[in-house]
Amino acid sequence: MKLWKTILAAAVLALAGSQAFAARTDLVIGITLEPPHLDPTAGAAAAIDEVLYANVFEGLTRIGPNGEVLPDLAESWAISDDGKVYTFKLRTGVKFHDGSDFDAGDVKFSLDRARADNSVNAQKALFAAIDTVEVVDPTTVKVTLKNPQGSFLYNLGWGDAVIVAPESADTNKEKPIGTGPFKFQSWAKGSSITLVKSDNYWGAPVFLDKAEFRIVPDAAAAVPALLSGDIQAFPFFDPDSVAQVKDDPRFKVVIGSTEGETILAINNKKPPFDKLEVRQAIAFALDRKAIIDGASAGLGVPIGSHMSPASKAYVDLTGLYPHNVDKAKELLKQAGFENGIKATLKLPPPSYARLGGEIIASQLRDVGIDLEIIPVEWAQWLDQVFTKKDYDLTIVSHTEPNDIDIYSRKDYYFNYDNPAFDKIIAELNLTSDDAKRNTLLGEAQKILADDAVVGFLYELPKVGVWDAKLQGLWENAPIQANDLTKVKWAD
Repeated sequence: MKLWKTILAAAVLALAGSQAFAARTDLVIGITLEPPHLDPTAGAAAAIDEVLYANVFEGLTRIGPNGEVLPDLAESWAISDDGKVYTFKLRTGVKFHDGSDFDAGDVKFSLDRARADNSVNAQKALFAAIDTVEVVDPTTVKVTLKNPQGSFLYNLGWGDAVIVAPESADTNKEKPIGTGPFKFQSWAKGSSITLVKSDNYWGAPVFLDKAEFRIVPDAAAAVPALLSGDIQAFPFFDPDSVAQVKDDPRFKVVIGSTEGETILAINNKKPPFDKLEVRQAIAFALDRKAIIDGASAGLGVPIGSHMSPASKAYVDLTGLYPHNVDKAKELLKQAGFENGIKATLKLPPPSYARLGGEIIASQLRDVGIDLEIIPVEWAQWLDQVFTKKDYDLTIVSHTEPNDIDIYSRKDYYFNYDNPAFDKIIAELNLTSDDAKRNTLLGEAQKILADDAVVGFLYELPKVGVWDAKLQGLWENAPIQANDLTKVKWAD
């Protein structure tokens, strides 16, 4: 009997030990901004994709951690010799989280919906080249373009191009239903969004059973949340707070790159900013180094046009407008504003905007441009600035990848119009040769810089801080996402 009790006790201890050392399967991630809703196909806010991209929703293709195009719901594709017809072979056995089957009809619905006249897709231009979408059979879709488009497969990897089902499309804003490895569980408004592992996922199962995205708008609250273990990861951490955790062995600090062109956006059709000399005066008034030091802890990379320095097509135009107060004053005088200008600067919540706004207001004040700073919440910014174009100046990071074409959009909030730029973008859309595309992108960058369309500041750094035992989080951000498909705790 004593021997049996000894064996039983040893077994209990062994089980307890294995449970104690088993890897965790839950994760709490801190995010700064709360999404306005949860439908990536119906909103411009990066926060939507930061929660849902690759986790809940999937597209025909997807963007990988190094910016590469990978197969997703399309396992393969064939392209016609003229570059206009794409035939996608879809994966089989894929189900939406409500149990319904995914097939070619869902792809046709999603692409037709995104490009429709009444589409509310924030990146409708991504689909402008599509002429027809045909269902060949349940696992085959043929997409015919009006003209060849070198970026088409990349465009299909954006969050705005994820595939949704007609049965749930209208309710995805509050209850998102996708095909991804995680499914939506709950949304406590103002607090957190929780995802749980999907048991019927078509691909490799994820390691996490549960992921909670905790909303922490106050940068000062992030450090205590990390130190207490309440939150285990901030993939996009406030650069000014890094010093408080960088020497703590419990955490990993990772400095990566993004596609976030941080700009002082200018309403180009609103006087006096419709005058080139005024916009150029602003460009000369900006001291990028001071802005980078003050708003991104010195980690941002200066830019002179709308392109990431990590891109092969990048042209360094930062020397076009060196910081020159006298030159800025001279240009304002030439434009007829020797007595100065009064304007407003609307600032959304991120610290890069609020901190950068104070610095920029001071710099512009030195040349005679007096700014009234107006802090706005993210929803207000989307409504007033992005949608209604009710603003003079604002600061924002454009985190969408390879999005220089936004300056050719006639209804875009910059209110910029230059036929020469539009012609280059039109030619770019017809070009698939990489060398030719890079040449055209260089020409486009030069036009934007010459026109001082906006104040080009810096490329937003991706500062990630997370528990040292976490593996699989992205170092860089080639697309606005917190992809959890490979994330796990070390054993």
